[in-house]
This record gives sequence, structure tokens and C-alpha cells, in this order.
Amino acid sequence: MPSTRSPSTAPVKPGEYAEASIRVLKGLEPVKQRPGMYTRTDNPLHIVQEVIDNAADEALAGHGKRIAVTLHADGSVSVDDDGRGIPFGLHPEEKVPVLEIVYTRLHAGGKFDKGAGGAYSFSGGLHGVGVSVTNALAKRLQVTVWREGQVASIAFSGGDVVEKLAQRKAVAGDRKSGTSVRVWPDPKYFESAELPRHDLVHLLRSKAVLMPGVTVTLVHEKSNETQTWLYKGGLRDYLLQNLPAEPLIPLFEGEQYANANETENFAEGEGAAWCVAFTDEGNLLRESYVNLIPTVAGGTHESGLKDGLFAAVKGFIDLHSLLPKGVKLMPEDVFSRASFVLSAKVLDPQFQGQIKERLNSRDTLRLVSNYVRPALELWLNQHVDVGKKLAELVIRQAQTRQRAAQKVEKRKGSGVAVLPGKLTDCESRDLNMNEIFLVEGDSAGGSAKMGRNKETQAVLPLRGKVLNTWEVERDRLFANTEIHDIAVALGVDPHGPNDEPDMSGLRYGKVCILSDADVDGSHIQVLLLTLFFRHFPKLVERGHVCIAKPPLYRIDAPARGKRPAAKIYALDDGEREAALDKLRKEGAREGSWTISRFKGLGEMNAEQLWETTLNPETRRLLPVGWGQSESTTFDATTKVLTQLMGKGEASARRELMELHGDAVDVDV
Repeated sequence: MPSTRSPSTAPVKPGEYAEASIRVLKGLEPVKQRPGMYTRTDNPLHIVQEVIDNAADEALAGHGKRIAVTLHADGSVSVDDDGRGIPFGLHPEEKVPVLEIVYTRLHAGGKFDKGAGGAYSFSGGLHGVGVSVTNALAKRLQVTVWREGQVASIAFSGGDVVEKLAQRKAVAGDRKSGTSVRVWPDPKYFESAELPRHDLVHLLRSKAVLMPGVTVTLVHEKSNETQTWLYKGGLRDYLLQNLPAEPLIPLFEGEQYANANETENFAEGEGAAWCVAFTDEGNLLRESYVNLIPTVAGGTHESGLKDGLFAAVKGFIDLHSLLPKGVKLMPEDVFSRASFVLSAKVLDPQFQGQIKERLNSRDTLRLVSNYVRPALELWLNQHVDVGKKLAELVIRQAQTRQRAAQKVEKRKGSGVAVLPGKLTDCESRDLNMNEIFLVEGDSAGGSAKMGRNKETQAVLPLRGKVLNTWEVERDRLFANTEIHDIAVALGVDPHGPNDEPDMSGLRYGKVCILSDADVDGSHIQVLLLTLFFRHFPKLVERGHVCIAKPPLYRIDAPARGKRPAAKIYALDDGEREAALDKLRKEGAREGSWTISRFKGLGEMNAEQLWETTLNPETRRLLPVGWGQSESTTFDATTKVLTQLMGKGEASARRELMELHGDAVDVDV
């Protein structure tokens, strides 16, 4: 007879794994336990920026003309705006004041409503963390809102309400509308409690540049100093004022946004403004933004600018037959001497990580490129002399690059080991451009060979799972055919962490691990990472090793109004649901789409593999390395890999899975 005993609720003994071992983090607890997952922890600038971004989004939506930031003597920071003010009535479903919800719950805000009539058509906030993270990591945060003849205030500490919502009628002298937020960052979460003044000034100045007509001020309470920015000249004046060198040709600037009759798959209002300067020497100035959010790590909008510039310049050079014999142009030849300021407006931006440093939205590459290319083509052909001067610069860059690649080839000399027969090599010998993809299986290898860029991308298919090399002696490595082929293809011998290997034979600047987006694929990734960390650590240390992230799903979306049918790729379940939400908001009927799950890379044709995983402009490529924090040093990584890959570590692995297995989503 089966037992009817209920699960024990007694306290868990040390080392025991029971029902009470499972802890559910509620509210803002995940942020306070792992702040580095949600924000930068070197200083509080990013959590203050979240408040500034909210004020900027109000101005971007046309509801504000003033943003004021005050650095108080007690270490707190205030951000004031004259926008609409955050609603403070009860939420219709949650029955809690909206003002409280915004500051105490992750994934809550007005920026998720992207449908017709939504509060924000274009905004920087999309991941749903925003000011709730600011609140979680603050000793105190107080908000005052002026709206509809009422004044409301509330205060928090560590993310919890300490002064409930209070309301009163506005009186003479009160502002008509707006929001004031004052935050005291909690220093225990940050390496330094000081805000980097230079970065803050740069952030506020750039907001003013990107929002002509909006006044941005910074008040230093200690020194009684006030800085004010109000720009009317936009990107051009900003670039000229900050350009490190004289431009070689006049600045190329433009601005274009999709209209209601757009035939491409772009939402009304999406587009970009840009200003580009070409210099033949000196440092470069490159700044990009998405909905006023600075994207310091670039992304697909910068790739779109690069793609549009290259296509237009190459077309001009071809039209006028300016290219010398034997010279082959590449995008970097055009982009390497370009300084720019780029401001993109994207309805549904997808960022990499919570701090939004890099834009990942694939459609944005096509959006920006489609607007930049024809504008530059027209401009160059209207100013042929200028175009020829730019062409000379670009051709010089290409010739310099090709000469450098030839020098590398000469140093190799004779007697090079015979390359493995399975390797499909690339044509270029430029280490900075070349990539090799270590691909799981011959089937996927075939698609990769057909879909790759033959100029710069090589493919080496691997048969099955690579040997676990954690405890293999170095002189026995080459007994394994797969490892032998990898080493010969790379052109670097196995070595230890304290060795100084000969890197002159390295044939590829990036070594990319490409496996299926499933459990077996993850296992192959770990085996290859083990090989590189144990026997090729200098490749990891110098940033040569990467992991390619293929999508797990493809969504075939039907035509929606003026939008044509489209294929949408999703990396995981979260991206799939976000894509479906977007389709619903665009008017697609529920269930009208088809979702395909890729069981492996071999199911993708060459075109799909290129578009999602191989194309440098649209792929997800994660660099592999170790940093300086306590948990990511070389010794700490060695300890973890010994526990995971060592033959005598079965009990340690079992304990690890029992303690932390509930924190892992397993795809079986």
C-alpha cells in the first residue's frame, strides 16, 4: 500500500537534500543576491542611469523639455523631469498603487505596452528590470510625482516600502507635472560608491545631443557648480566638437524613419539618424545609441551602418573603375577610419544582458543599412571629387591590410604540417579577419561549408564527442585524431599556463565552437573548452576562443497588414515567447504562426546557418576567458573544471548536483 505520509517540513540537516532545501526567491531578492546579473557593480552609475533613462524616455515621447540631475553632499542623487509623471492610482489587476509596482517588481512598467496607443512607442527599457533594480540596491529611494492636480510621494529602503503612498492636492508653486526621484545607493553592493564624473557628464551631454531642444543640467551640491547642455545642431555639431582629428572629407549625415506605407518589415517611426566623419590618422570617436540608451559595445545598428557604408563606397568604386588590380575590398577597409555618432529608434530592441551595452536585434542591421546605403550612394555621386578622395583612403587601407597578411605568410616558412583533409580552409591569411568553426558532425559541417564566407571563415567538422583531456598527458594528445586535427589546423602546439608558446603559426584570430543548441551540444562545448583551457590556455587568455550560439527555434510568421511573412529565430524559450508577444501586438492571429524546433545544426540549410550563426553582423558569439573577480581567476576555473572533469571527482560532482541542481533548466 503506498504511503500517504506528507513531505517533511522539519529543518534540513547539514548536507541533506529535502523539500525544504528548495528556496524560492521573491520580489527583488534575486537582485540583492546576484547584483552582477542585473547591473555593473564597479560603481552605481548604471542604477542611476536607469532613472535618467526613464526621464529621457518621457522627453523622447514628446512629454518633457527638462532633465535635472543633482549630486547631493550626502552621496545621494536626484533626477527631476517635467514629463507626465508616473501614474499612482491602483493597478486594475494587481490592486496595488502603480507607483509601488514600478519600483518593487521586476518586469513591470509602461514600456512593455508597444501596441497602438501604448504609453511609449519607443523607449530604452525592454528587459523589465530598470528602476526596480535601482530600488533593490539602494539604502533609500524616495519618489515624488506631480500629476493631474495631485502630488504623490512614496519611499523605499532596500526595495521595501518604508513610507506608504501619500497624496495631497497640488498648491500654488507646485509644478504641473513630472517626477522626482532621489536615490541613496547602498555601498555594500559596489566596489566604489563614487559616481565616475566623466562618464556621468558624457551620458548627460549625449542625452542633450540626441534630444535637440531638451535642457539637461547637472548640479554639484558640494561645489555649488552647475553644468547645462542644450543643443540645437544635433549630431553634426557634437561630432565636430569632439572629433580628435580633422575630417578628410565633409561630414556625411542623414536621418530617415519608416512611414506608414513602408513595404519592408519595419514599424512606423523606426529608423536612424547618423553623422560620419572619415579621417586618415588619429584616434576615432564612435558612439551609438538605441532609443537614447548608449550602446558602448555596439551591436546590430552599428553593423548596419558598417554594411551600408561599405556597400555604397564599393558601389562607387566599381562604378568609376577605381580599384587597382589584385586589391580586394572588405568592410573593415571602409569602416576602420570612420568616426560616427549613430542614434537608432527601434520599436522592440533586444539587448545583450541587463545593462544594455550591446544591441542584438537582427532586423536593425537591415533597417540601418537600408537607409544609409542609398543616402551615401546619392551623396557620393553628387560629390564625385569627394567620393574619389574617400575611395583613395579606402584603397590604401585595403593595400595595407593585404601587405600585412603577406608578411605573416612569409614568416611561416616551409615545413608546415599537412593540414587535415576534413578542414575546409579560408582564402584570407589575415589573422585579424580569419575564423575557424569547430562544428559538431559532418552534416552540420556540410551546411557550414556551403553557408560560410569563403574569404575569412574555415570549417573543421568533428566526429562525435571529443576526448575528455583534463587528465591526458600532453605527449599523448596527438594519439586522438580529432585533437591532432584541431592542433594542426590552428597552427599552435599544446602548452601549459606558464609556457610561452610560439604563436606565430596561429592561422585564425577566432576559434569558434559550434555545436547543437541541446544537452549533447553543451557537453561537446564543455569538452572542447576543457581541451583549450588545459592544453591551449594562451589561446583562451588572449581572447581567441569563442562559443557560437545557434538558435533553438524558428518561427514562420504570417503576413500582418503591410508586413510581409517573415522567419524569426529564437535562441531559447524566453526569446521565443518574446517573439510571439511581438507578433500578437502586430496583429497576428493566435496560432497563425508555425514554430519549428531545431534538433541539430544539420537541420539548418546553408542560408539559415549563415543568417543566424555565421554572419558576423547578426550572430551571437560569446568570448571565452577568465577575469579578475574571485570566482573567475585561472585558479578558480581550474578548481571548477577539476571537479567537473576529473575522473576521481564523482562524489564531488554528485554533491554539486544535489546542492545546485534545482538552479538549472535541463533540456531533455
